Amino acid sequence: MNTHADIVKLAGGRTERTGAAVAARPQKTINLALQGGGAHGAFTWGVLDRLLDEENLSFEGVVATSAGAMNAAVMAYGLAEGGNRGAQTALANFWRRVSHTSSFSPLQPSLFDRITGTRSLENSPAFLMFDLVTRLMSPYQFNPLNFNPLKSVLEQSIDIEAVRRNRCTLKLNICATNVRTGKVKVFSNDELSVDAIMASACLPFLFQAVEIDGEAYWDGGYMGNPAIFPLIYSAETPDVLIVHINPIERAELPHSAIDILNRINEISFNSSLLREMRAIAFVTKLIDSEAGKGLDLKRVYIHGISDDETMKKLGVASKLNADWGALTELRDKGRQRADEWLERHYGEIGERSTVDIESRYL
Repeated sequence: MNTHADIVKLAGGRTERTGAAVAARPQKTINLALQGGGAHGAFTWGVLDRLLDEENLSFEGVVATSAGAMNAAVMAYGLAEGGNRGAQTALANFWRRVSHTSSFSPLQPSLFDRITGTRSLENSPAFLMFDLVTRLMSPYQFNPLNFNPLKSVLEQSIDIEAVRRNRCTLKLNICATNVRTGKVKVFSNDELSVDAIMASACLPFLFQAVEIDGEAYWDGGYMGNPAIFPLIYSAETPDVLIVHINPIERAELPHSAIDILNRINEISFNSSLLREMRAIAFVTKLIDSEAGKGLDLKRVYIHGISDDETMKKLGVASKLNADWGALTELRDKGRQRADEWLERHYGEIGERSTVDIESRYL
């Protein structure tokens, strides 16, 4: 049990373990799997910020999609330049730039949205018009110059060459969907570019496909949100910590057009992950069976951090809301969930899965 002296309260509700509390935790290594979800990626920022507080916790590889890919690339840059503290600073600067850039967008919460605290845009006239336009026109029509403010934010936030030079520090795997083949494309450290990260976050209803070496790519969430297999093949560490943004289950049936579309996206973006979880569950059972003895199979330990109750309350429009208050609220939720997970499961890293794969994913 932690004593009062073990935990230091920081500004914004943050906590930091000190003294005996840090020393009590042995060195551990883990892989990260980061989902996409627009501005909801600020939840992942909070999770990473808390994990980076742990001096004895290191990361071998990360696989990520969309907003998760941006978090992963920014963290990798920060680690390369200044270790854990450098990564925390880089992530904070990136999300601050995202919020600053969004403040010039017409997509702002209405007065009603701000008063009710929904963190949504569904009552914003600009959002309603934007939603209508994207249903009737393609991005090649309403955005012929292919303007995406996130690209300049990303260029200001990372040095791609610094990440490439330090590729052994963190094995990056950024997922995108090949438009022509329908297959997942995984960009590793040597292939990393701003375009590759933007391809991973390219929603086809909002932005033109990103072309790289003659191939066109859309958001990686369609074929891997995120894909787990790169960590199985390229990382020695058996532990994979999945940071969930998209709820797998919803009790209520969606009725509005926007809620139906949101649920369709959640189901499609989770489908590839569910398939891989079924495969991992099958292999785990095989390893533990008589038939599996002598087979050269890799055991994978699955862990998860999520806040489904919070995410279920947020409408799809809130994924476009980068208001600083909304982002920091999600960040703090992420830090809180990560802190709870560390307290409960740190000692189980490298020993067993802390997620019941069958009940959670199957």
